[in-house]
Amino acid sequence: MTKRTLFIAVILLFSMLVNAKVIEQNSVKSKILNRNVSYSVYFPKGYDSDLRSYPVIYLLHGYKDDQTTWINNGNIAWYADAAIEAGKIPPVIIIMPDAGVSMYVNSFDGKNNYEDFFIKEFMPTVENLYRIKQNKYSRGITGHSMGGWGCLLYALKYPDLFIATAPMSAGIHDDKDIVTYDDQKWETVFGSIFGSNIKGTERLNEYWYKNSILKIVEEKTQAELQKVKIRISCGDQDYLLKGSLLLHFALNEKNVNHQLRVKEGAHTWSFWRSDITDVLEFITCNF
Repeated sequence: MTKRTLFIAVILLFSMLVNAKVIEQNSVKSKILNRNVSYSVYFPKGYDSDLRSYPVIYLLHGYKDDQTTWINNGNIAWYADAAIEAGKIPPVIIIMPDAGVSMYVNSFDGKNNYEDFFIKEFMPTVENLYRIKQNKYSRGITGHSMGGWGCLLYALKYPDLFIATAPMSAGIHDDKDIVTYDDQKWETVFGSIFGSNIKGTERLNEYWYKNSILKIVEEKTQAELQKVKIRISCGDQDYLLKGSLLLHFALNEKNVNHQLRVKEGAHTWSFWRSDITDVLEFITCNF
């Protein structure tokens, strides 16, 4: 490669990335949670140089991750930049909130009402802070693992807020899973969310059923479920594959149009990175 060719390549690369940026740390002061909640934002090229508003995708992290995980492990800025430059998706803002291990729900004891925070405080705050199109048809939500559960939960509960959702390797469980869950693991993962020191069928309480993806689908009508476009993806070696298939069957039972993608892979970042461009395309094609 000549010096001239190298120089041109560097200039082209710079022109692709100029004005694209990520704020890795910002926060919302929450009255509901009584604490500051951190979040990260991806801004597309052009955000700082024009005055137009942009559609938004909320990207939810997995269990024990945080608002930086999709930046550091998922390389989301690179994938979004590449998809925009290739014309696969329109310029879009991507927002990644920290949810801790909340499962994105309101806890049974009211001590950690993350769902209320997200819907009533977080979304209105960031959408007023940044130039975001504030309507259902310009708003999508996705996530992996715990975040897959979360994005489904919000899309199904609040279909007038989101046009599309695309859970990856979602943490979907049926009643049998919950009843037979290891006691120690229950306390660690679900105890603070759905109730501590409960076993067997005691776990099938109102807090569980309010947030069970399969129960929500069962209780909604076909018309209600079709308000949001749904794409389900999971790796063929993922230990959570059963949940994605159960959701697929439940939606089929209601004659709800949706996409299911089972591809080679496990519950790993290599799978989620390989899937994220398709996820972004699916969501934005419905804008």
